[in-house]
Amino acid sequence: MAVQEYFLPQSLEQALDLLAEHAPALLVMAGGTIAMPLINEGISMPEKVMGLRRAGLDTVRRENSTLVVGATTTLTQLAHQTDIPMLQEAVRHIGGWQIRNMGTVGGNLFAPPPAGDLAVALLALDATVVLASKQRGQRALPLTEFFTGFMATALAPDELVTALHIPLPRGKMSYIKYGRRHANTPAIVTVAAHVVVEAGKVVDAHLALNAVGPHPIRARRAEQVLRGAPLNAATIAEAAREAAAECEPFTDAIATDWYRRRMTEVFVRRALERIMG
Repeated sequence: MAVQEYFLPQSLEQALDLLAEHAPALLVMAGGTIAMPLINEGISMPEKVMGLRRAGLDTVRRENSTLVVGATTTLTQLAHQTDIPMLQEAVRHIGGWQIRNMGTVGGNLFAPPPAGDLAVALLALDATVVLASKQRGQRALPLTEFFTGFMATALAPDELVTALHIPLPRGKMSYIKYGRRHANTPAIVTVAAHVVVEAGKVVDAHLALNAVGPHPIRARRAEQVLRGAPLNAATIAEAAREAAAECEPFTDAIATDWYRRRMTEVFVRRALERIMG
């Protein structure tokens, strides 16, 4: 059945009103780069759709030591910010310019692996996602708690993603996406690392992976290997092995699970070596 009703709210309040009235039958989208192909191919057949393009959620601003990014900010808009270079690097690896011009920061959180390569950078930056509901107001949730399974999140049926709060990093960052080609290709593995070194030892480490699990993940055990140790070749090799051991790769048309796990070790090592160097 074709879409019967299309709503275009002019504010967040209007959007939450519509969601409260029509959920869970209402499909919410912004850029439509994920939803529209499914609708056009008849895989998804919603009767009601709400677009968020005019809801006022497309701003990027700095608040003290935090970058606040609205959920409908396009990937192209995000690429123009200069506070966090790793976000610019991540955006450059997402699709072509058409996708980046339409795709949004909030929408990219819902891309199934091996897509969704912005989320892996956000995880490494310890981002927080802001959710809003008409009945319950706003709540802030660490992005590490947002993903709950394959195509599953902690978003309630009456909630919208409204913004992401990203602490400005104080250490060194590295982002590597490995695919069969250099551009516009699904990832075999994507690695994002944020490491803080003081007095010759790692005092904090965030290591995130994509395309090697049901959703973008933090490599917690590998982070523990790094913390408190010198960032040298031996520590990096151990952390890379641990990251490969704790990921949950899958086999698809792009790569086997064995190959994804092997490349996880290789590219975690390379990402950390960049920081060491």
